[in-house]
Amino acid sequence: MTDESSLQKPDAPDSALTPAADGPLAGGQSGLNQAELDSARMSLIGHLVELRQRLIYSIIAIFIAVVISWVWVDDLFYLLMQPLRLAAPEGNLEVSQINHKDLTEPFFAMVKIALAAGIFASSPISLYNLWKFIAPGLYGSEKRVALPFVIMGTICFFGGAAFCFYMVLPYGYAYLIDFGMGVASNPELMLNEYLATTTKLLLVFGVVFQLPVITSFLAALGAIDHNTLLKHWRGSVIGIFVMGALLTPPDPVTQTLLSLPLCLLYGLSIGLSYIFSKGHKRRQEKAMKELDELF
Repeated sequence: MTDESSLQKPDAPDSALTPAADGPLAGGQSGLNQAELDSARMSLIGHLVELRQRLIYSIIAIFIAVVISWVWVDDLFYLLMQPLRLAAPEGNLEVSQINHKDLTEPFFAMVKIALAAGIFASSPISLYNLWKFIAPGLYGSEKRVALPFVIMGTICFFGGAAFCFYMVLPYGYAYLIDFGMGVASNPELMLNEYLATTTKLLLVFGVVFQLPVITSFLAALGAIDHNTLLKHWRGSVIGIFVMGALLTPPDPVTQTLLSLPLCLLYGLSIGLSYIFSKGHKRRQEKAMKELDELF
């Protein structure tokens, strides 16, 4: 009997431990972890479904805009030729004539114009869908900060492109034409090269005119302030002129017409950053005061 009882004793802890391992606590913990995994998985799937939906909406908007642009592609081509006509010397419109290398080049050039115009025209809808995708993940205060900057960014993009079209391109092309004729050389402008240069400059000016919007947004979030911009203004001005030389044709007129507005926009960014950084500090002080009162 003694031997049998002694043999049974080691089994007692094992049987005692077994329910503990499989008990309600462990089962609950396992169930909780599984629930969290399922929730995370469903959340990820929901985000992917929402992303796909927003992409589909944006692609449909681009497609419709491209089709409409194709209907008016002749008028768009005439519009894109306007800076060159304004740049041509008076009474010498031959320099504004466009040539092409093969028979298919005009067709594909028109396709590119329709695509670029469609993407350009549908960009507000694309930005709206981007906003609808990221907005659910933002706090109310972040939404109040972000939405005005999305709207201002769109306005500044179109404003920069308009400044380029009506100011930079006519004067820049006029300088290049006069310089070429000054060395007894008549320009032979090719269709693809002209369209590539024009659309590139429109895009560049649209993007760089976002500078005040970006700096103001970062200041509103507390990432930078006006003191940072003031401290690095010399290096920023040098960087602006270097960027102007890299992004524009190699003539001083076009480079200056990009760099000088950028310098003015940098100064505007300093003033806006001062305003928005002060607002960020006030919000921080208010939040800290509320925490002190709470605890």
